[in-house]
Amino acid sequence: MSGGLLVAGTTSDAGKSVVTAGICRWLVRQGVKVAPFKAQNMSLNSFVTREGAEIGRAQAMQAQACRIEPTARMNPVLLKPGSDRSSQVVLMGKPVGELSARGYHGGRQEALLGTVLECLAELRGTYDAVICEGAGSPAEINLRRTDIVNMGIARNAGLPVLVVGDIDRGGVFASFFGTVALLSREDQALVAGFLVNKFRGDVSLLEPGLDMLRGLTGRRTYGVLPFRRGLGIDEEDGMAVSLRGAVRESEVSAPVGEDVLRVAVCAIPLMSNFTDVDALAAEPGVVVRFVDRAEELSDADLVVVPGTRGTVRALEWLRERGLADALVRRAAEGRPTLGICGGFQIFGEHIEDDVESREGHVDGLGLLPVRVRFAREKTLTRPVGEALGEYVEGYEIHHGVAEVTGGEAFIRDDDGHSLDGCRVGAVWGTHWHGSLESDGFRRAFLREVAAAAGRRFVPAAGTSFAALREAQLDRLGDLIEEHADTDALWRLIESGAPQGLPFIPPGAPA
Repeated sequence: MSGGLLVAGTTSDAGKSVVTAGICRWLVRQGVKVAPFKAQNMSLNSFVTREGAEIGRAQAMQAQACRIEPTARMNPVLLKPGSDRSSQVVLMGKPVGELSARGYHGGRQEALLGTVLECLAELRGTYDAVICEGAGSPAEINLRRTDIVNMGIARNAGLPVLVVGDIDRGGVFASFFGTVALLSREDQALVAGFLVNKFRGDVSLLEPGLDMLRGLTGRRTYGVLPFRRGLGIDEEDGMAVSLRGAVRESEVSAPVGEDVLRVAVCAIPLMSNFTDVDALAAEPGVVVRFVDRAEELSDADLVVVPGTRGTVRALEWLRERGLADALVRRAAEGRPTLGICGGFQIFGEHIEDDVESREGHVDGLGLLPVRVRFAREKTLTRPVGEALGEYVEGYEIHHGVAEVTGGEAFIRDDDGHSLDGCRVGAVWGTHWHGSLESDGFRRAFLREVAAAAGRRFVPAAGTSFAALREAQLDRLGDLIEEHADTDALWRLIESGAPQGLPFIPPGAPA
């Protein structure tokens, strides 16, 4: 085919990532050799490819939907926010500097267009089809001049554009019309039509609106996807991560043992790779909730402090909110606590940071005998090892270098030598993201947690996180196959940019 498509959205979080993954899974089930692509991603949830490149986790998930290994070409530019005004720029999987939003959009972004187009061309030369994901909205008119991820990439690569709208938020017809109306004539020519996401109810009640939308814009709707819970796989969040609401115990699969295990995750600032706890939530009888108050730790059987793009800032936040004192009390009482990456660094004795926060010497919580020094070079690896008698694999993304001076080794190599992290009593720390996705290790860890917490909790022997992820991706493929006009979608991907669609003057009346 050598086809392509850009999945844009009326807003951030309209469903671009999951729709892209769904189209990819639908295509690969039809025997199409397909790859995902996102020219520029802003996310604190990232992943390390086998060649040691850092990319957005959403693109790694989409590669899994395509049943291929992710590479840096699938996400050549990754922005990792460090404050309201600046981000670390990761180019082809490696950090190249910290830039303000003005500095990036003022010239650096446009200069990256050649790299982006080269990566896309390489993918299109290798695969039958490439499904591209946009960012935010294609109608960000203040950023259009330097755009390399929405209409900028669509126009340069001749890609048809499918605009996704979240009807669960309301206002989807106005969003569709307004998105197209704000585009230039040249950009409008690439917009083939719309896809409604997260619809609840009787689709026949929506059809008059879809007919009116076609009459107003001259563009068709390619499908109406129903609302489905639990499809937010590897969600991308920028500066602020909304707290995931506490999961009701009635929504959790029944435990194998007598007790439910409650996990509280501290929603620290610039929280990164919070997807690490998804594997815990997949276990029957485990309730995972994100918290930001000290009193919410009191009934938790396990507290997790996740990764962060701002270790020192997160440590200050924990202290300001009384969470730091609560964590220290938990450790003294022998109650299970886990720190991952930035959380591991926070648990240490002190931090020397002249790279990320540039605060110099900062005292940690002193829960683990660890000293952390921030190096300018970022560690990006995909290690494997053994922990608690089980095989474990993960990935590392950090500037902090940990010197462990005591405690018990947490993750070891085949010869029993320490690879990463440490443990003191019921406090564990590791730099390894994704380690809890290793089924045997996760079950062994939960048994340790349950014993320390005094819970009669038994991990389910048959839970396979990889199989659950595959099932989720198949559900996304099913949504596209069952609720989109796949014949029309196939023709769009195969034929390229649409022709002859009418121009809508900005502000055109209904």
